[in-house]
Amino acid sequence: MNSKPRTCVTPAGEFVHGIHKPAFTVANLRDGEGVESLGSLEGDGEVRNLVNFPAGDVHEPAADWIYEIPNPLPFRGTTYIGKGWADRTAEDPSRIGLPQPGPVSMTKALAAVLPGHAAMPAIAEIFAGLPQPVLLALAATSTDPDDLVRLARLSCRFAEDSGDGPPAGLLFRREAGGRVRPAIDNHDLFETLVNNPYLPDGYKEAMVLRPGVQGDSEIVGEWRHGAGHAFEYLRRNSYIPWGHYAANMANDAVRYRIVDLGEEDILGLRHLYYQRTYMRLAEELGLTIETRRRALTATELEDLRQRLLATLRQPGTRNPAFDATLWGWNFGFDFAASGYRLHASHQQIHQQYALVPAAVPTASGDLPSYACGDLIADFVARYRQENGSSFFDDYLRAIANNRRLDGRDHLPASLVVHEDEQVILFVPKAQTSQWELQLMTVAEVGNVVEADTACRLSLDLAMRRAQQIYAALGARLVTTIEFGKRLTAGPTGQRLLYSFLPKLPHSMGGFSEAQLRFINGHYPEDFAAACRGKDR
Repeated sequence: MNSKPRTCVTPAGEFVHGIHKPAFTVANLRDGEGVESLGSLEGDGEVRNLVNFPAGDVHEPAADWIYEIPNPLPFRGTTYIGKGWADRTAEDPSRIGLPQPGPVSMTKALAAVLPGHAAMPAIAEIFAGLPQPVLLALAATSTDPDDLVRLARLSCRFAEDSGDGPPAGLLFRREAGGRVRPAIDNHDLFETLVNNPYLPDGYKEAMVLRPGVQGDSEIVGEWRHGAGHAFEYLRRNSYIPWGHYAANMANDAVRYRIVDLGEEDILGLRHLYYQRTYMRLAEELGLTIETRRRALTATELEDLRQRLLATLRQPGTRNPAFDATLWGWNFGFDFAASGYRLHASHQQIHQQYALVPAAVPTASGDLPSYACGDLIADFVARYRQENGSSFFDDYLRAIANNRRLDGRDHLPASLVVHEDEQVILFVPKAQTSQWELQLMTVAEVGNVVEADTACRLSLDLAMRRAQQIYAALGARLVTTIEFGKRLTAGPTGQRLLYSFLPKLPHSMGGFSEAQLRFINGHYPEDFAAACRGKDR
C-alpha cells in the first residue's frame, strides 16, 4: 500500500485527479418475470416495464465517467463528480442557485374560502386545531406576520397580555427546585417561530432577543459602533469542556438575514472573539491586563497581540494550559414538519468560540486534547517529510496554476472568488459540501494570534463576503469552521483556514458522506464562476 499522503496537491504545485470510465457486464440471476403495465403514455398507448426485466445478462459498454479527486487535506475524504451532470452545469454556471421562497399565508388562504363575517373567529379556531406537523411547517415557512402572531400565542404565554400589539414580555413559571423558566407550551413550535425573520420584531424581542429571556448566561463582553451592537455571552455549562463564549447580535441590532449584516457587525462579532482569545491567553501567560468593563480598542487589541506573540516566542516561556482555538458559526435555522431539526443555530446571527486545553487527564496520564487544526498540522508535517516541501506553498501554487477538470480550456478555470494581499477566498478542488468555499491566509499565519490588524480585517470582511455570495445563491443554512494551528507551535508552514459548508435541500448528508465520500454535480471551476457572478 502506498504510504504517501493521499492528497490532490503535488509538490509541482499542481492538482491531480483520477477518472473512472466504467464498462461492465452483470450476470442476470433473476428467476422470475414481472412485466406489467405502468400506465399510459399521453395520446400514445400503454407504458410497460419491459426494460426492468431483461432476458439475459446486462452489458454496459460506456457508463458515465466519474471524476475522483482526493481532498487536499486527506482527513476530509474524497470528492466524486459525475461528468454528465457537471457538463450540463458547465454550459451555464448561472444555473447554480436555489430559488428564493415565495410568500406563504395561511390566514389569507383561509380568509379566501370562509364567509367574510365569520372568517376571523373561524381562522382562530382552525389555527388552534392544526396538527403539530402543520404548525411546524407554517412556523418555518410563513411570511405573514398575522400567521406568526397567531402561532406565537399558541406556543407560549405572555405577561400582561392584552392580545393587542406586541407583548411586554413572557409569563414565567417556577419549576421544581426553584428555577424560573418561561411558560412555553410548545417548545418546537416556539423555537421554529422565533427563528422566522417575518415574526414582528416586538415578538422577537419579548420571546428570544432580550438578554436573559433565554437563560442565565452572563454577558461578559460588549461591542458597539454606530448601528452595530453585539453582546458576548458566557456559556458556563457548555457541551465544549471548560465552557465557551457566544458573540451574539444584541436585541437592538436585529440581524436575521445576511443582507442585514453590515461591515461593522461582522467586525464587532469577530472583535469579541479576538479580544476574549487574547485576554484568556494573556492570563495563561501571566501578563497583566487591567482593562475591565469596556472593550479593548483596535490599537489596544493589536498591542496585546504583539505582547502575546513576543512572550510565546521567548525562550523558557511556560506553555499555557489552553493552547488552541475553537471557533464556529452556524448561520440559519430550519425545522422539518416531521420533527427533525435541520440546523443547529438560532437565526439571530451569532458565533461561538472557546480555548481548547493542551491535554485532558486520563486514568493512565494526560492525553492530548482534540482540536481540528491538529489534523492539518499532522498532515503538513507528513507532507514535508514525504516531499521535502511546504504543503501550503504547493497548495497556493496549485490554486494559481489550476486547470479545469474537464480540460475545456475555453471555459473559466480559476478557483479564486476573491483575494487581496492577506487572504484568498476560493473553491477547493475537492468540495466536501456541494457549495463549499474556503478562506485562507496567504502569508504564513497559522492562528489568530499570528494575524495582525490588516490580516484580521481581511479575514473578517472576506467572511462576510462569502456569506453574502451564499445568500445571493439562495443558501440559507451555512456552517463555518476554523482550522487553526496550536498557539504554542512554531513556524510549520500551516495557514489559518476557514471552511464554509452550506446544507442544500437535497444534500443533507447520508451514507456516502458518513464515509467521507462527497458527491458533486458541478466542476469546482464552474462553482467559482457562479460565486464571482454573485460577488457584488
